[in-house]
Amino acid sequence: MGCITIRCVDGLLGTCSLEVLRQRKSFKWRACAADVLPAFVAEMDFDLAEQITGAVTAALAIGDSGYAHQGVLGEAFRDFATGRLGWSPDPARAFAVPDVMTGIAEVVQAVTPPGSGLVINPPVYPPFSLRFRFAGRRIVTAPLARDDQGRYDLDVGALDAALAQPGVAAYLLCSPHNPTGNVWSRAQLETVGDLCQRRGVALLVDEIHAPLVLPGARFVSFLSLGHEVDARTFIFTSASKGWNIPGLKCALAVAGSDRGAAVIRERWDALLPSHLGVIGSIAAYREAVGWLDAAVAQLDENRWLLARLLREHLPGVGYRAPQASFLAWLDCRALGFGDDPAAVFLDQGRLAVSAGPDFGAEGRGFARLNMGTSPALLEEAVLRMAAAVRAAGVPVSGR
Repeated sequence: MGCITIRCVDGLLGTCSLEVLRQRKSFKWRACAADVLPAFVAEMDFDLAEQITGAVTAALAIGDSGYAHQGVLGEAFRDFATGRLGWSPDPARAFAVPDVMTGIAEVVQAVTPPGSGLVINPPVYPPFSLRFRFAGRRIVTAPLARDDQGRYDLDVGALDAALAQPGVAAYLLCSPHNPTGNVWSRAQLETVGDLCQRRGVALLVDEIHAPLVLPGARFVSFLSLGHEVDARTFIFTSASKGWNIPGLKCALAVAGSDRGAAVIRERWDALLPSHLGVIGSIAAYREAVGWLDAAVAQLDENRWLLARLLREHLPGVGYRAPQASFLAWLDCRALGFGDDPAAVFLDQGRLAVSAGPDFGAEGRGFARLNMGTSPALLEEAVLRMAAAVRAAGVPVSGR
């Protein structure tokens, strides 16, 4: 059980057994007890693309493990973005950084004064809140709207009110959104640009999940809009999510203007990525798009499989298939597990998922499940959740 098989037009790309996965020493596979199935941290279980493995191994074979040089990373990302994401970023405005959050934190420090407000849209990636409180910025929330069918959307009124608050200096947008999986439309992004320009705030956009947009959705990079607010706009992206290489520590900060590029360039010496991360990222963007296609196809299959499994085993759990990435946002409030159902799933089902309250008050009663795995392990995760529900004495047959 637990064999992962990914196929594309070029044939078999990778297989990985549960036994092999448990040999990994990453946080995902070492943070929990051996009997726990980990489905929390945003790390996929798929084998790496052989092009990335080959590039990094070749570097190590000749002792090429020194300090990073960006090399052609900006050009590699430009070519990938042109063919895949529908825009052509200027490599002169693209800077390699250790990871997306480090790049965002450095730019926030540069373009906002201490004590100023930073707007976010909960439920949202937990470091959006935690990282900037530590940096001395005040978090201002503009929660996403949610309808009675479980669909999320940007709440334009709440966002405008938040941006208008005294002392607010920046807006941090997650696009595609983590954890809901929403892919924002061009019209929504244009509205965001208009609001930021009118309120005079900087816009920072986390686009790390863009390579994993799933069939039926169309990703629009903010900097492809050509909006006047680009002068104070920065996007942040990485190959880490799309190709499952977060441990290689490399991302890109892309400025929307020469003035923005100067802000990053001034601090670049303090933002060196991993040299092996640069090498692996170039290989991903230039040589491993076929692997990415196969991974996206598997995730597309998994999101619909999860819907079926929940209907069969946990109909009381609310779920809307994401438009991007491998994260499933589960509404577990009907189970009666309180604010943190993840704690019950771990204790009673030996399944580790992300705690909903970590994503903000709007995440109480929710949990985030990583479905970037094999269909067999995804089914095992749902069965463990159902076992936890039974152990808690909750009927699984509905809300």
